[in-house]
Amino acid sequence: MAGGFAKDGAVQDQIDATIEDAVARARSELPRGESLSHCEECNAVIPEARRRAVAGVRLCVGCQGAHDKEQRNLAGYNRRGSKDSQLR
Repeated sequence: MAGGFAKDGAVQDQIDATIEDAVARARSELPRGESLSHCEECNAVIPEARRRAVAGVRLCVGCQGAHDKEQRNLAGYNRRGSKDSQLR
C-alpha cells in the first residue's frame, strides 16, 4: 500500500524504470563492428589479443578504464528519485 499521493506499486515502478534505464545505457555502449587497431582517443596501438577478445573494441585498456570510471560515477544518479531516496 502506497502512502500519501503515490499509487500502489510506485516504488517498484521506480526501481523497474531505473533498471531499464541502466540496461538501455549499457546496451547502447556495447562495441559494434570491427575492432580498431589504434585507440580512437589516444591513438595507442590496441594489442591483437584485446582485439580478438573484445569484438568491436575502440579504446585501449587505459582509455577504457578511464571511460568505465566516468560511467560508474554517472550510474548512481536516480532521476526518478522519490523523497525517500533523496534523504539517504
